[in-house]
Amino acid sequence: MIEISFGKLVLLALIALIVLGPEKLPGAARTAGALLRRMRSGWDDVRAEVERELQIEEIKRAAREAAAKAEAAQGELDATLAQVRDLQNAASPVDAAATGEPSAAIAGSAAAPAATAAAEPDRATGDLFADTAVAAPGPRESPHGHA
Repeated sequence: MIEISFGKLVLLALIALIVLGPEKLPGAARTAGALLRRMRSGWDDVRAEVERELQIEEIKRAAREAAAKAEAAQGELDATLAQVRDLQNAASPVDAAATGEPSAAIAGSAAAPAATAAAEPDRATGDLFADTAVAAPGPRESPHGHA
């Protein structure tokens, strides 16, 4: 910016008074003030527009990054789902033999192993405690030891 000290401002005012005269000086000062306000307003508008554009670009960039992360997560989810389905498909012949379906009997499964598999807890699905009985809760004891 241009630095204008008080001395330079007084010198400019004296030159303007000599050149314009006392009749035209107030009108010229109003016009100069209006022009300065318009310039500042225009500059502020341009600066605000540039800031808005930068914010819009930042939002667009964040949206693209979020979309890319969502696509990556969707890909991971699809891969995991495919693995689970593969595991289910691999476990389904074992389940068919355990339930005694006709296709398992045709494949040469005997009825005795199917009956023992049905009696065992289902460890393929993670039900490790299927054969354990849940004990009924007994009377609650007071935390201080008296009733």
